[in-house]
Amino acid sequence: MKHVLKLALLGAVAVGISATQALAASTNVAVAANFTEPVKEIAAAFKAKTGHELVLSFGASGQFYTQITQDAPFEVFLSADSARPKKLAEEGLGVKDSVFTYAIGKLVLWSKSPGVVKGEQTLKDAKFAKISICNPVAAPYGAAAVETMQALKLDAELKPKLVEGANITQAYQFVQTGNAEVGFVALSQIINDKDGSRWVVPQKLYKPITQDVVLLKKGEANEAAKAFVNFLKGPESRAIIEKYGYEVAPGKAS
Repeated sequence: MKHVLKLALLGAVAVGISATQALAASTNVAVAANFTEPVKEIAAAFKAKTGHELVLSFGASGQFYTQITQDAPFEVFLSADSARPKKLAEEGLGVKDSVFTYAIGKLVLWSKSPGVVKGEQTLKDAKFAKISICNPVAAPYGAAAVETMQALKLDAELKPKLVEGANITQAYQFVQTGNAEVGFVALSQIINDKDGSRWVVPQKLYKPITQDVVLLKKGEANEAAKAFVNFLKGPESRAIIEKYGYEVAPGKAS
């Protein structure tokens, strides 16, 4: 009898697992490059909790906006700004009431070598041959870098030294590979770097990098897409986001 009962319980567990797997789905998510590492961690936590899987693509927010307007198969868009998600909702490509701020980014001047970056004086002295930024038109961190140089009245002086990446990942790679001695990157990219030198750029020098998410119309009927957007508001996601150096907008937890 015990043997029969044990088999019955195992069968019930198997049925439960099969049912969960049957309900699990996937969703295509476009992610601003600065948020690469945090979203990978969030995706793992999301899958563990829901069974749903995120298919992640990384790049510049401006490029993703263009692709989405040209019918790219994305269902959720994590932008590095607030303007593009809002615009997609206004244009009927995003779900209007789904837009919210999931993170507020921080700009950093970084070198992989210790002692190189010493605050804004590093920019004023300009003893480097090259400084990397990302495309200021397509990537909000690039725009913030330009605003910082303009605020310090150094943009004309530094312009000949600029090397430009298509997105924040490339801006980081220019420094990492030695093609630029210093570069403007996202704090999240170097949060665990103990060897280099950095200057967290004061917020007064650039407009806040308010990063918004939007559930796209293509994902409106996808349970995985909707569940992920909700998961971003929750305490597990918020803890991961803050761990990578971002601020989290108040009042968004659910």
